[in-house]
This record gives sequence, structure tokens and C-alpha cells, in this order.
Amino acid sequence: MQSLPLVDPDSFKGAMRAWASGVTILTSVVDEQIHGMTVSAFSSVSAVPPLVLVCANQASTTHEVIESAGVFAVNLLAHHQDALSTRFAMGDAAHRFEDVPWTPGERTGAPLLDGSLCSLECRVRNRHPEGTHTIYIGEVLSVRQGDGEPLVYFDGAYRKISG
Repeated sequence: MQSLPLVDPDSFKGAMRAWASGVTILTSVVDEQIHGMTVSAFSSVSAVPPLVLVCANQASTTHEVIESAGVFAVNLLAHHQDALSTRFAMGDAAHRFEDVPWTPGERTGAPLLDGSLCSLECRVRNRHPEGTHTIYIGEVLSVRQGDGEPLVYFDGAYRKISG
């Protein structure tokens, strides 16, 4: 079989800008050190058993913590949490949680961010290193439900759902 050339990274990133997605902050804890980062690569996998999928950059500190702890939380952000998303995407990792209200998850201890639409505590069930990221399959141990409208990311900007 002939090897086909891959699309260049800029073309790929441009294509992905056409995909509207919810925004999450992935958190974890190990040895009382909390870590978190913004993630848009999130999806449900199965209802029975309850499984989700998240992708974490292997170069991130949060990735290291998830690998060590074997647990994580996915915080689905509400429309008013755009500044929080930016902070966890670009801000100094050591100061991301400063003045951010959160509660330790009862099952994992991972930070559950106040004001989120929903927070899912998960145990790593499987991992698949691919490219620069690791695809984690998480078994959902608990759900903390909030309310409101979701934060959406589309074409390089945060959006609100109107309707």
C-alpha cells in the first residue's frame, strides 16, 4: 500500500476551527498538588459502563499528574467561564487555581470547579498515546450537575448558544 502524504499542521488547525466544541477544564491531584488545563477534546464513549474520552497533551504537567494519580475530573464549563478557560489554557500552571473556587471530588480528590455545568470524577480505565497527546478513557465514578448554558469554542473564539 502506498503511503499518502499528511496534511500540513496549519491546514489541519484551520480545518478544526470549523468544528464547534464545548470547553472543559481537566483537573487532577497527586500528593496534594492540584493541576488543571483547558481541553476541548472530550466526548462520551459509553453509558454502560459510563465512560468518557479526553485528550491531554503529553508535555503538560496535568498529563504527568493523571499518569501518576490514575484519576481526573472533567469540568464542563458554563458560558460565563470563558476567562477561566483562557487562564487554564495559557496562564502560568503554578497559579491557575489562585482565587478559583473549587471542591475536592469525594471519589478522586480532583478539583471540581464551582459554577461548572457539570463535573465528572473519573478513574483512568485505559490510555492510548497518539502523536503529541494521550487519549484517556475514564470510567465515571460520580457526577456533580449544575445548570446554565455551555461555553462553546468555534473558529478561534468563545461563543454562546442562541436560540
